[in-house]
Amino acid sequence: MPDTDHTRLWTTRPETPSDIAAVHAVNSAAFETRAEADLVDALRQDPAAWLPGLSFVAEAADGSVAAHALLTRCLVGGAPALALAPVATAPEWQRRGAGQAVVRAALDAARARAEPLVLVLGHPGYYPRFGFVPASRYGIRPGFEVPDEAMMALVLDDSGPVPLGTIQYPAAFGV
Repeated sequence: MPDTDHTRLWTTRPETPSDIAAVHAVNSAAFETRAEADLVDALRQDPAAWLPGLSFVAEAADGSVAAHALLTRCLVGGAPALALAPVATAPEWQRRGAGQAVVRAALDAARARAEPLVLVLGHPGYYPRFGFVPASRYGIRPGFEVPDEAMMALVLDDSGPVPLGTIQYPAAFGV
């Protein structure tokens, strides 16, 4: 069943310093706890994890932040990769394409930077629409127990070998 493409209805762009409070608010509202919002704040302070230009927002028509997607540096078997987490949409904008738009924008920016690989621990019914497949197909695994179908990988640049091994997340993830 094809997705309805609502993504063109959204303006997406890299986060700016003036978006920090709104990004925190969107992540706080989208999840049951503030853990994801606090994670974004902690990652922003980690120079080894934070990659300027890879924290994206989707704007509502009034210019407010409707959704957020973050890509940070992680490692797979010692090789650089990206972690997509968290992805959040404000409750009033959910199921309207804002989340898809902001994920696509972040992935496009990663491709433009020639990043090789993105990993996501997420809903197996959602992320395959972006091209994610179980990470185990590439010999990639997390260092903790999760259902195989929930740990996914997207190869952005297949000109070289895909790194394999265990994922090392930034310290802020606490895993």
